[in-house]
Amino acid sequence: MSASDERCAGAAGYAPHPYIGGRTAVLRALAAWRMRWPGAPRVIVLTGSPGSGRSRLLTGFLMMCDPDGRRQLPLDHMDPATVPPDLPAPAVPDPRGRTAAQLLRLLADHFRLNAARAEDICTELAAREEPVTIVVPDVDRAGPVRAADEPARVVREVLTPLATTGGVQLLADVPRALAAELARALPPGQARIIDLDDPEWADHAGLVRHAETALALGAGVPELPFATDPSARRTLAEAMAQRAGGSRLTLQLAVQSLFMRPEGFDPADPAMLPCSVGEALDLHARRLGADPLTLRLLLAPLAFAEGEGLPVGLWGPLADAVAGRDMSGDLADGMLLAAPFLQPVATAGRGGADGGEPDGTKGGEEAGGAADGGRTLLRLLHPGIAEEIRAGLPDVRDAQTRIAMALLEAVPEQDWSRADPYVRDHLAAHTLDAGLLPQLLTDPGLFAHADPVAMRAAIEAVPLEQLGAPARTYLRIAPLLIRTQAPAAVRAAFLESAFVEDGLAPYAQALHGLGFALPWRTLWSVPLTGVRAVTAGTLPPPDAEGAAAEAAAAPDGMIAAASHPVAALFVPEGTPGSHPVPDPDGTTTMADMDGATGALLVHDLLRPGYVDADPARLRRPSEEARAAAPFGFSRGADSLRIWARASREVVATLLSDTPITGADLSPDGVLVVATGRGVTARQILAAPPAAAPTVPAQRTGPPDSAASDGLEGDH
Repeated sequence: MSASDERCAGAAGYAPHPYIGGRTAVLRALAAWRMRWPGAPRVIVLTGSPGSGRSRLLTGFLMMCDPDGRRQLPLDHMDPATVPPDLPAPAVPDPRGRTAAQLLRLLADHFRLNAARAEDICTELAAREEPVTIVVPDVDRAGPVRAADEPARVVREVLTPLATTGGVQLLADVPRALAAELARALPPGQARIIDLDDPEWADHAGLVRHAETALALGAGVPELPFATDPSARRTLAEAMAQRAGGSRLTLQLAVQSLFMRPEGFDPADPAMLPCSVGEALDLHARRLGADPLTLRLLLAPLAFAEGEGLPVGLWGPLADAVAGRDMSGDLADGMLLAAPFLQPVATAGRGGADGGEPDGTKGGEEAGGAADGGRTLLRLLHPGIAEEIRAGLPDVRDAQTRIAMALLEAVPEQDWSRADPYVRDHLAAHTLDAGLLPQLLTDPGLFAHADPVAMRAAIEAVPLEQLGAPARTYLRIAPLLIRTQAPAAVRAAFLESAFVEDGLAPYAQALHGLGFALPWRTLWSVPLTGVRAVTAGTLPPPDAEGAAAEAAAAPDGMIAAASHPVAALFVPEGTPGSHPVPDPDGTTTMADMDGATGALLVHDLLRPGYVDADPARLRRPSEEARAAAPFGFSRGADSLRIWARASREVVATLLSDTPITGADLSPDGVLVVATGRGVTARQILAAPPAAAPTVPAQRTGPPDSAASDGLEGDH
């Protein structure tokens, strides 16, 4: 299988693939791989330079692997050796914009696996009776942050484990720098690298056909006789293909430039035909009478753009920043100059970064995708153009620094709720590339408003020793933010608790001043492990005899006002400061622990600090007091919901990244929760919705648990 196969296929009169237009030699190799032909490798690594046509080739091949796609192709007229057998479609996880972990989850979901780690996924796949076929395209576009080098992680954490799994047949399109690394992970003969730039896989005839087809689109333009006349079109297509050196992108840009300004073009002059993407940029600028540097400076912001593309309103300020001068005049006059290299992107109407209004008060974005909803973005036609422009800049880091500073200046009064969604979600990526990200990671408002997938990917690309405490807290809580797909206000609530848990109370307090309607205020947190249960109660005044009697005589059953609100934590025996669990002898309202061994720690309910007190003096609120309280709660393994008793409406939801081992809610709305990480107390801030005044509130949920359910009392 080599370039000579192209000539053989043409001599046999076979029709080319209508989407690819050639690549017979590669298609034969891929078809042999698909049918597991004797001697065919189990793993194929497809690579090539940017613009070599890898994505188009793989798309065309997958058309023939899909039952619906096969029906739309003239398979009977194509070279039979290029047509794969009619088998079930392979798994095709899309890595574009996704992290390695997200790609693994896609695979696990596709094959209905319970595993989450690469090794476990591969173990389950290897145990299957039938081999599985997986095609991974566009690995070079993996990751939500370009500078984080996610393609390398995908190769090492996803593709290499798959490739070394005997029951997996793998085809992956990867950057050339990573192709050899992936192939080296396998014994000789099991992997083959197909580099589209190698002479072995050359396809000059297909490139000429591609040029002819592109030129034919201008056949109706009188100024383009070389597009109208088949003989002239063929001659020009041959010359373009010869100059392009196998690059589909270079050829495409040459044709688009020609259509944009046909005047003065001489098809007989080879100097007017580019031999690289860089020459296509410079020749186009000169043909329009512009300075090539001006074109590159205009396109530079788009070459650094993250996500789906750059909002039109930011293009001008960022161009000024990169150039170091006012580019507004160049931009106003330069749309014709830049047009062949641009691609508009219409985004879905998901609102701001939080999927709702710009203030981030409602909605929720899809994990892994920052929302720039309901507007048109601009991006470069191909990543190869971006590579060429970045490579031509004298100092990439300086350009990114200028862009990052301009994006910061675009935030109105540093209020992230009013910032453009692009700025919120992608500023971290730009500052990462500029080497400035650690300095940015001190703003709790940015943490709350930014897309957590992109923010986490950017932070993880920084060495841990360079990160400050707030960034480390964000990394710890980021998986929960991503898993819940929570809007900004909920992210802020989770972050507020995480900051208190990590001893960063000023950052938690700052979140309360940013306009979020947070459902709680975290009062304190202790890093205790092994806490099996918690209960909220009070300690009567130690110097007041008869305090218990007074409490019992209180008309509403509440503890006397002078009592001290506390939380009792059921901990392992021997925990410093703990006391033995008191025996239930009728003198307390605590429940019998059913013979369980352990001890109790008493902690102040409303502020940090333990209380040295005998747990036997602890008094829990009566059932009447609980019934009169505005809130109740229900608990799951790692979640908890607070609801208003009057309306049964949920007012707050707590999710934990570790199992919840105990929870209780005091009548005045202090929630105490124990997890595998420790114990945290939160004051519920949500105002309970009032019941309708003329209709008695009806109980719609399960009855409250009895007060004797251990020390927890799930109510």
